[in-house]
Amino acid sequence: MTRRERYEAHQRRRSLVIASVSSVTVVAALYFLVPLAPGWSKVQQSFFNGDTLVKTFPKLLEAFRINVMIFLWSAPAIAVLGLLIALARDAKSPALFPLRIFGAAFTDIFRGVPVILTVYLIGFGIPGLGLPRPWNSPYIWGSLALILTYSAYVAEIFRSGIDSVHHSQRAAALSLGLSEQQVMRDVVLPQAIRNVVPSQMNMLIALQKDVSLLSFIGPVEIFRQAGVFKSLLANFTPYVGAAIIFLIVTIPATRYADHLMARQMRERR
Repeated sequence: MTRRERYEAHQRRRSLVIASVSSVTVVAALYFLVPLAPGWSKVQQSFFNGDTLVKTFPKLLEAFRINVMIFLWSAPAIAVLGLLIALARDAKSPALFPLRIFGAAFTDIFRGVPVILTVYLIGFGIPGLGLPRPWNSPYIWGSLALILTYSAYVAEIFRSGIDSVHHSQRAAALSLGLSEQQVMRDVVLPQAIRNVVPSQMNMLIALQKDVSLLSFIGPVEIFRQAGVFKSLLANFTPYVGAAIIFLIVTIPATRYADHLMARQMRERR
């Protein structure tokens, strides 16, 4: 081992020791100091009641299946619509100028309006037309609200990926006789999609959480189920249980997104 390698190994060990000591100190401080707060016993009973958590957790898990189902049918629709909007905004032909205007208007509107307002307007507005079942279902129109909103964000991420592909690659492909459509399909999109995978993973994580907003228009998913238990038991612990379930799902996904971003950064060096 060279002198430089020994020095770097020493620095890594030193950093690890410092990080471990500081982490243990913070955890110990929280563990011993928080219970000293005057109202800790009431907070513990209201938010961290073990019996209530054990009693309600299975039902919360069952309600979480609704979140998963809405997520599973919304995510592919968001990816497809977002890509189509991005392609519309990237259209070069003068004949397709209306598509560019539509794409810009779509992203401006649905990125500018808060998600909850879109959920309310679509989730209550369209069923208010008196549609027959099942077309008045809050599951359908709530999902549509999420799809439209998230497609606007996903479209911008796709567009940034398309713009990240150097124009010289387009020019080289065109010089080989490929059409604009072939260049986009075979040269630009494969690179663009690969470049934006980490960012799109973060959007998927946000979508999984925002599915709970549909509880305001009717679906009994995990957030609404936690609210039902809170009213029945006069205790906020079910909300903590719902948060735990979300963390079980989102933390691994977040770490995977971080891994993809780190790998992408290493590949660019």
